[in-house]
Amino acid sequence: MSAAVPPTVLDAVDRRMLTRLQEDGRITNQALAEAVHLSPAQCNRRHRRLEELGLIRRYEARLDAPRLGLGVTAFVHVTMERGHIREVEKFRERVRAMTQVQECYAVTGDFDYVLKVVARDLKSLSDFLLGTLAQLPGVNGVRSSVCLDEIKCTSALPLD
Repeated sequence: MSAAVPPTVLDAVDRRMLTRLQEDGRITNQALAEAVHLSPAQCNRRHRRLEELGLIRRYEARLDAPRLGLGVTAFVHVTMERGHIREVEKFRERVRAMTQVQECYAVTGDFDYVLKVVARDLKSLSDFLLGTLAQLPGVNGVRSSVCLDEIKCTSALPLD
């Protein structure tokens, strides 16, 4: 997240394109052109421009975690030791490499980081939290909340 970068000015067609691409990243250029009322050539040029501007970071498949045996989602709050500044980059590098961690944010408030973690079961989550995450350099405390039910999960951004 970069607060210093000014937002890109988008017209209505750009917004419609991005909205449609968020719904279906595999949409064909022809179908996208029809959806946003452009010729295929114009649509392709605009699509490439949006990619070149960095507005589209990547395309990915969203997998079904429970069907893949990852039945537990938890939100983990991490507190770093005071004076942890020397350990911050080590912590961040290690967390980036952990496949169980889907998201990690530095936050304000009572905790230093909030992580979204997936695990096969509660035992696997416990092993990860106590045996891996809590052992990282600079970590002072780890608290978790297990997700009981997913109400909404999306990566789509509001473009209106």
